Amino acid sequence: MPRIAPIPWEELQPEQRERMQAGQKSGAFTDIMPLRILAYAEHAQAPDDGDRHPNFPRHLLGGKLLELLRIRSAQLGGCAPCSVSRKNEGASEDLVVCMLDTGPNDKLSERERLAVDYLERLANDHHSIDDAVYRRLANCFTTAEIVELGTSCAGMIGMHRFMHTLDLFGDGEPAIDYDPSEIGVTWNERQREAETEQV
Repeated sequence: MPRIAPIPWEELQPEQRERMQAGQKSGAFTDIMPLRILAYAEHAQAPDDGDRHPNFPRHLLGGKLLELLRIRSAQLGGCAPCSVSRKNEGASEDLVVCMLDTGPNDKLSERERLAVDYLERLANDHHSIDDAVYRRLANCFTTAEIVELGTSCAGMIGMHRFMHTLDLFGDGEPAIDYDPSEIGVTWNERQREAETEQV
């Protein structure tokens, strides 16, 4: 059984079941177990707590926490622009600097410490995320929040690593020059267009 118990099939919303069945029928989903876990975080409206993040306006986690996670992910991934930008005033420079310190951190709340630790584990050693980690998270987060924490951290980590590979502030020549014909097209579309031009 997964570390987070999936929502029982009969407890899913009818539209969720229909979507999962359609995906299985088309071959898009070989197993719906992950979808039954991700379904915890499906929600129609943003929480009414007044702490929304501009990048994640409907997110279950608050703006300050998401900003701390975004910045820490940028620090770990080496994404310079994201490391220095600030999108939520709750993420003060004092808190941002303390995330770089590997020692005990009393400036972050328990919830923030657990979330940052989870992000760091996911980025550096996802095999260390065990039952105990999830049990600790469950002391401060709802299951829906834990699912959004996981999916958000995964997206942030990947994006910041990708941005780092682009060497955004490098002083060399681009490996790939600008070409307007490359915008919004696939390789096959471009090849067909080239063949048409040759005729």
